[in-house]
Amino acid sequence: MASEKILAKKQEVIDEIKSTVENASSIVLFAYRGLTDEESKELRRSLRNSDSDYKVYKNTLMARAFNDMDINLDDYLKGSSALAYGSDAIAPIKVLADFAKKHEALELKVGIVDGEISDKDELAKLATIPSREGLLTMLAAGMMGIPKDLSICLDLYAKQKEEN
Repeated sequence: MASEKILAKKQEVIDEIKSTVENASSIVLFAYRGLTDEESKELRRSLRNSDSDYKVYKNTLMARAFNDMDINLDDYLKGSSALAYGSDAIAPIKVLADFAKKHEALELKVGIVDGEISDKDELAKLATIPSREGLLTMLAAGMMGIPKDLSICLDLYAKQKEEN
């Protein structure tokens, strides 16, 4: 039987996983086997640039943490698994999807976005959504078009009235 020190260490890791999952807007489980050390560093840099990160835990400890939170991801916790997380719901998904396009060794397994489990297909769809800044820019451009069109119409109307 494992000693109390080992069990306490494992419980600390389980608590860390639960805290990470609870505090993140999204998490993504992905297979990383086959990535070189340099590729892993590149992935970590890319994730950190988007205010995200990843960590490798033992599958058994992740399974216990997820089961404690009533999340069933046992089918996805086979083979090498890492956990990416971020405060932005889409950022880690976009970074991992882009990285997976360039590096065949990385494979997305499953994610939890805003409390909902998302499979590979849903993660692929979410990866195509523009970033928050991009969406805000699109919104601002759309909102600027209305007053611009109104000012053009008013100017044309004023010129028409001057001619009459």
